[in-house]
Amino acid sequence: MDAYLPKPEDKFTFGLWTVGNPGRDPFGEPTRSRMDPVHTVRKLSELGAWGVNFHDNDLVPIDASTAERDRIVADFKKALGDHNMVVPMATTNLFGDPAFKDGAFTSADSRVRAYALQKTMQAMDLGAEFGAKTYVFWGGREGAEVDAGGVMNDGLKRFRDAINFLCDYNHDQGYGYRFALEPKPNEPRGDLFLPTAGAMLGFIATLDQPDMVGVNPEFAHDTMAGLNFAHALAQIIDAGKLFHVDLNDQKMGRFDQDLRFGAENLKTAFFTVKLLEESGYDGPRHFDAHALRTEDEDGVWAFAAGCMRTYLILKDKVARFAADTEIQDMIRAYTVTEPDLDGLGQGYSADKAARLKSMTFDRHALGSRRVDLERLDQLTVEILMGVR
Repeated sequence: MDAYLPKPEDKFTFGLWTVGNPGRDPFGEPTRSRMDPVHTVRKLSELGAWGVNFHDNDLVPIDASTAERDRIVADFKKALGDHNMVVPMATTNLFGDPAFKDGAFTSADSRVRAYALQKTMQAMDLGAEFGAKTYVFWGGREGAEVDAGGVMNDGLKRFRDAINFLCDYNHDQGYGYRFALEPKPNEPRGDLFLPTAGAMLGFIATLDQPDMVGVNPEFAHDTMAGLNFAHALAQIIDAGKLFHVDLNDQKMGRFDQDLRFGAENLKTAFFTVKLLEESGYDGPRHFDAHALRTEDEDGVWAFAAGCMRTYLILKDKVARFAADTEIQDMIRAYTVTEPDLDGLGQGYSADKAARLKSMTFDRHALGSRRVDLERLDQLTVEILMGVR
């Protein structure tokens, strides 16, 4: 039996916009037809996925009548029930429509901000109908091409006001959502607000209900800017704010490619899986990626299967890494622990400060200590290459 076949308990999810991506890019028209959401649910279930997520309008078209909306929702609910699929997360498209060309929550136009709140509340209502408990905010237009409009501090205040308002709406409606804010360093705006995990964590601390709000980091977003996604993920986990995660891949310095998970940066993908599996995170493993523009529908399902299979292969590699005696011995040797010194650095007191200042350290010995990271990194690579 194939050990890398996904199962619902793996909690793998895809968005309608991911497998349904038509193959359009900034320089070319679509190469695939629009995919019916009911068909998407059936195919993902056959592949072993656990859930499917949606923006508001990739399930219900923005100009749908009430009757059309009700029919689409009923058909989608039936498909979910027929195929034992769930909707764990929902989100709003506040970036595609020209109305949001200069921001949504951060727009300088109060009419746009009011419309963005209305659209989000309606999308929250829709997600709640399907039992979604995580609500993601990607501020794809929350930024600026030029700073002459004085949008920076004003924009951040407006963003804060919007999230505070929606937290109260969430509480008032009894939806029980946890909000997850998604950072991205650049694109599609000239400069995006709150571009990194640290920026997002700092912003969350200023909200009226910070406990309700966490982060949805995305692998490609950090990678495209040359950042280390595993480091950002570790910071978010350390803060207790990993509410959702988007997995994909990316070539550094390129536009947002949303490649198949593990397609480019296997070592970072390995440490990403290691963090998710060893940290106690029990939420969805969401693949916010799409098939290459070259592919037909069969290629789309090969892409989706590949995302899940790669994750499970890397999960197995994580277990091998943990069970490798030589690797674990090297990690223990690398981590030098002196209880008396560790205690001095944990929790300030005047006495501890005085004792530290009175100590003599042999800096030459410290500088010549053996670290042995070359060998440790090589063994990690050998685990990944399957020769260990």
